[in-house]
Amino acid sequence: MEQPPRREDAALYITVSDPVQHSEGMNKYTSYRVDVRGPGLNMNIVDAAPNQLQNSTQQLPPQPQPPNPQQPSNNSNNNDIFQNSGYTAVLRRYSDFLWLHERLQKERAGAIIPPLPEKQAVARFSAAFIEDRRANLERFLRRLAVHPELRDAPSLDTFLCADDATFHAAKHAKGAVTNASVTQQLSMSTNMSVNMNHNMNMSASSYNNPPSIYPTLSAPPPKKDGLKKWFAETKTSIAGDLVRSPDDDLFEEIERYIESLEKQMKNISNQASSLVRKGREMANGLFEFGHAFTLLGQSEVDALGSALTQMGQTADALSALSAEHAEQETIRFEEPLADYVRTIASVKTALQKRKERRLTYTSCLSEVNTKQANLARLRATPGMEAKAYGAEMSLRRGQDATEAARDAFATVSQRILREVDRFKREKADDMRRTVMDYIQIQIDYNQKMENIWTNLLPQLEAVQNNNNNNNNTLNINHSQEDTILQPQPPTTVEGSNSNPDNSIQQAQSTVIEEDTSNNYASTHANGAPIIMDDYNPNHLNQNNPMAGSVQYRNIHSLPGM
Repeated sequence: MEQPPRREDAALYITVSDPVQHSEGMNKYTSYRVDVRGPGLNMNIVDAAPNQLQNSTQQLPPQPQPPNPQQPSNNSNNNDIFQNSGYTAVLRRYSDFLWLHERLQKERAGAIIPPLPEKQAVARFSAAFIEDRRANLERFLRRLAVHPELRDAPSLDTFLCADDATFHAAKHAKGAVTNASVTQQLSMSTNMSVNMNHNMNMSASSYNNPPSIYPTLSAPPPKKDGLKKWFAETKTSIAGDLVRSPDDDLFEEIERYIESLEKQMKNISNQASSLVRKGREMANGLFEFGHAFTLLGQSEVDALGSALTQMGQTADALSALSAEHAEQETIRFEEPLADYVRTIASVKTALQKRKERRLTYTSCLSEVNTKQANLARLRATPGMEAKAYGAEMSLRRGQDATEAARDAFATVSQRILREVDRFKREKADDMRRTVMDYIQIQIDYNQKMENIWTNLLPQLEAVQNNNNNNNNTLNINHSQEDTILQPQPPTTVEGSNSNPDNSIQQAQSTVIEEDTSNNYASTHANGAPIIMDDYNPNHLNQNNPMAGSVQYRNIHSLPGM
């Protein structure tokens, strides 16, 4: 059954390829080439070789020239940064992807960030692990490109388009990445002689985005030192005097739902891993089973040996089929479920961001109340006008910070509600796809297994027919032997005495020649000895022409005749 395309398939213009290992002293890492082709580009562009990347960055074609101020750009119907006509290729390592993930949590707090592939301590430079990580990193970027809350994030633009110098500066800069700094450094990296006053316009034109995507952040008000702020927020949290909002009950319900969902999905993921593990064990068991039957067949030389050998080969084929089946279950069932568990963890992280914004807002409110009380005290004290003025300025800054914290709290809350609603809709599609993939895998596997067993049956039936033919041949031989051994009536000679004493009509006997040593024996046609008993010398008939012959009764054959 053909499945509909995945959501991230709409961003196939983003690729991660060409993993290359680097060594810097004791440090060893792997870099990946990230290519971005704007939709609408000719997708037959020939990729440049990795060694042709200068400064780990190649931009083909160069960034477009800044627009003419007299000709306003028409970008009111497009908010996607990937709708530019440029092509970029950069080199990034895993720590760069990790920086992007963490930066997005700050820039888009409350958004459900797609999960990154997990770290691995051992065998992290094996070919299988590197390829698996490459595929997951590519899926991560494609998910970001189609994410309604993240696709216009400045840090994503920096990650995909900035050269080494610009990206290094953004990566090690403290605070949020602002539009002004990123745009300026991107323009400098392309060697465009543009007036600094046009940097904002150039960014809006080159990425075909409205300026509202990159809000210019005003200088934040003076904040307390980190330890003091942490202490104030912790004190407020311990006191339990947090700000309440009308949506608190709804968020508590969401948290309970996510907790229950995570528990159930972890259970399903563990069971899926157990099934895959048992599938691999079955593949190994069938291999050993087939080897044993092959050895048994080699010890036979007739048709049975051939059939046993074929049985071993069939088990080997089933072993390979089971191993392939377990691999398919891993890729299409176990890994999607594990990825979904990580996505649920991202939902919990988004909910935690709301708690942090709520705690910050509560702390700001408490601080404003304290400053208001201090200002009122100073104003009531004669001679404290100068200090009262300083306290008033501090109060204004506190009020501005409180307004910003309140707006951030409301923004994060609304973003989480949108994200949870989207998560629930997409969850139904994802689970349906995963379950249907698993069912289709089982159907294909069992059909192939049935065909393999069916092909073995005619050979085993041929062995049974051969055994029946051999049994019929043996029965014919036994019948012929029994006919030969049937007792024959005694032979009489004309003119001899017909006295009953001289006849042997009722005796089941045979006539043998007399041995001078009186030791009498006979053999069956198949070579088995015959024992003769009830020797009666009175049966010697003197008038019988067969002088010198004796007659015996009750001839018994040994077992096995």
